[in-house]
Amino acid sequence: MTDYQTVTADMPLARTGAIKLHDATGFEGMRRAGRLAAHILDEITPHVVPGVTTAELDAIIYRLMREGGAVPATLGYRGYAHSTCISINHVVCHGIPSDRTLKDGDIANIDVTPLLDGWHGDSSRTYLVGNVPIKARKLVDVTYECLMLGIEQAKPGNRMGDVAHAIQRHAEAHRYGVVRDFCGHGLGQLFHDAPEVIHAGRPGTGPELRPGMFFTIEPMINIGRPDVKMLEDGWTAVTRDRSLSAQFEHSIGITEDGCEIFTLSPKGFTKPPYG
Repeated sequence: MTDYQTVTADMPLARTGAIKLHDATGFEGMRRAGRLAAHILDEITPHVVPGVTTAELDAIIYRLMREGGAVPATLGYRGYAHSTCISINHVVCHGIPSDRTLKDGDIANIDVTPLLDGWHGDSSRTYLVGNVPIKARKLVDVTYECLMLGIEQAKPGNRMGDVAHAIQRHAEAHRYGVVRDFCGHGLGQLFHDAPEVIHAGRPGTGPELRPGMFFTIEPMINIGRPDVKMLEDGWTAVTRDRSLSAQFEHSIGITEDGCEIFTLSPKGFTKPPYG
């Protein structure tokens, strides 16, 4: 049985396993944090070009977060030493910024989580670097479509399985693999909280969606099989068959009649090419 907990912004932070239901103050906090996350992903766009290193992008993102009055939630999280995760080509998620240079034809997911006034704005986009082959562009397009189809199912009375099934059905219709090893998550004043948000599943199953729930939807879709493996650094996950992987992520809140996307692009950047 799923437990739900009505919370207010002044309550002590705790991971209880219950799904938190937030009030209007929580929605406003998430709007501000989500808007900043989306602004950062907008502003980094002209810098995602062949020849730039992922460490350079990380430094720009750190500056943008501080200018926005936030701190990077990832910096120091379980020992992680960077302000973003940048996952290139066959890297599924949690790619570590380094002196690696982006190359023409790469696809790169950039994942940011500014912590602003106690609230987490978590979002990611996949970027096209230079002249990207049609096969990779199609994967990116379908992955974005998967995200939005999942969001369409995020409304009161539906269940997490309805969100998952919409994503899985669309991806597998294109013969793509849906990663099972990682999922979306509840968030708010905590970076990761209940519920787990799976991206493959059966309709009518899982926790019921109720107004006040905050969580991310962040499907990772592979051209090949869904299987992943972890690298020795303990963070980087890659496709086991080295096929390309793409991801998009929004943070949302369930409302009385649907959902609110907190991390929409202020510049109207949805799926690439942006601008």
